[in-house]
Amino acid sequence: MGNDSLSWEKIKQHTSARIGLGRAGGSLPTKEMLKLRWDHAGARDAVWETCNWKEIIEGLQEQDWPGIIEVNSCAATRQDYLLRPDQGRRLSEDSVGKLKSHSLQKKNYDLSICIIDGLSPLAIRKNIIPFLNLLGPELKVLFKKIAPIVCVTNGRVAVGDEVAEVFGAKMLIVFIGERPGLTSADSLGIYMTYEPTIGSTDERRNCISNVRKEGLSYEKASEKLSYLLKEGLDQKRSGVLLKDRMTDAIEGFTGSSEKQLPK
Repeated sequence: MGNDSLSWEKIKQHTSARIGLGRAGGSLPTKEMLKLRWDHAGARDAVWETCNWKEIIEGLQEQDWPGIIEVNSCAATRQDYLLRPDQGRRLSEDSVGKLKSHSLQKKNYDLSICIIDGLSPLAIRKNIIPFLNLLGPELKVLFKKIAPIVCVTNGRVAVGDEVAEVFGAKMLIVFIGERPGLTSADSLGIYMTYEPTIGSTDERRNCISNVRKEGLSYEKASEKLSYLLKEGLDQKRSGVLLKDRMTDAIEGFTGSSEKQLPK
């Protein structure tokens, strides 16, 4: 048993998964049971957390983006959002009017960026500013006309399609708080869609998941997204039609993002 315990401890250094927990009689040891309950409480808290958009917007303004707009989905409350996923996929009437007043001044953007609280506002609070600080310079090189960043309360991924359609954007990037897990309550999800429209379905999107310090690093996620954006613009497509040929799927892309790969 002693050697088995040492082996499990070595393996557990490489994963946050619940493995090698041991047992006390027919149940988990008290330490592991308490940790499970702690992580479960953290996941529940992440879902019900409120996004502090004022703090996030202040952080984004330091990065010199071309405007930031705060809007809401049709889900008026957090409870509505959780019980009615369909309401989180569309903008409220007032929010549509707010975006249209901006889009009248300038249309046909190259890129629309949508930041959505999703099922983990905690993930947005912890990750979005440092990630965009790293990715921002690359986006400003790839896209000449970037629409104002739109921050959505109580939104689902699909609400970004409506935002991009109002702006007439060619490419959409959605940053959203992913559904919390028992070891990952703060995971950021990224979705990319070429020529998004209201009603776009999931097969048209490319997804990068589990972006956080303890998961997929900002550097690797940024490289992956930059690669997909370049390929999407070049091939004029996204989702299942855009084949991801980046090498080493487990460890992340290790080659040059400028490399021309066969299509």
